[in-house]
Amino acid sequence: MAEHSLGPNGGLVYCMDYLEKNIDWLQSKLQPLAKDHYFLFDFPGQVELFTLHSNAKNVIHVMTNKWDYRLTAVHLVDAHLCSDPGKYVSALLLSLSAMLHLELPHINVLSKIDLIESYGKLAFNLDFYTDVQDLSYLQNHLDQDPRSAKYRKLTKSLCELIEDYSLVSFTTLNIQDKESVMDIVKLIDKSNGYVFAGIEGNINEFNKIAAGPLDWDYYRNAAVQEKYFKEESSNEENDVSE
Repeated sequence: MAEHSLGPNGGLVYCMDYLEKNIDWLQSKLQPLAKDHYFLFDFPGQVELFTLHSNAKNVIHVMTNKWDYRLTAVHLVDAHLCSDPGKYVSALLLSLSAMLHLELPHINVLSKIDLIESYGKLAFNLDFYTDVQDLSYLQNHLDQDPRSAKYRKLTKSLCELIEDYSLVSFTTLNIQDKESVMDIVKLIDKSNGYVFAGIEGNINEFNKIAAGPLDWDYYRNAAVQEKYFKEESSNEENDVSE
């Protein structure tokens, strides 16, 4: 940044561009570990790298197409954004954009789920936000904010776009909870095929794992809500799943 008079975002874009041009160096570092290691690539959080620029995408495509790495993108979104309908819609758009841009098996995560109500109560039950249910219900809440009301038509169109693709959903994560972390690991291992590595010649076992859910809906949503939501925040009349 000092050498080229770049800001934080510009510095990251430059570094990713530099890495793409010197990808042989990256391969030389990873190749000795490739046979018996599980890689975790922790990317910077700047969304420009995954939505606007192609450098990170090109590096990832080399890994998957030429080096035969089985990768999964894990996209973390702060759970407290659900307390603001406008920010939640923005998070949905960002998640959808990253999914389309990176073209990888993709897991969207509402992280810091234990702090989900730290910025206010949620208008709906947790499954509304994780399963991205009928977004038209958000419109009434957005209209209550004068700043959002004048963009009503734009918001409606964006919500319809998200629903038309029907790709985005979320799982939850509390990094302090070992079971929560293991649930994410199971999802990742299933999405990139790692879970199937030990299955040889048994198509029934393969289909059972491939088609079966990892957990009951109760444990995926209701149990999480019971654990981290305050009792008074549960509002039956706002439960759109009924």
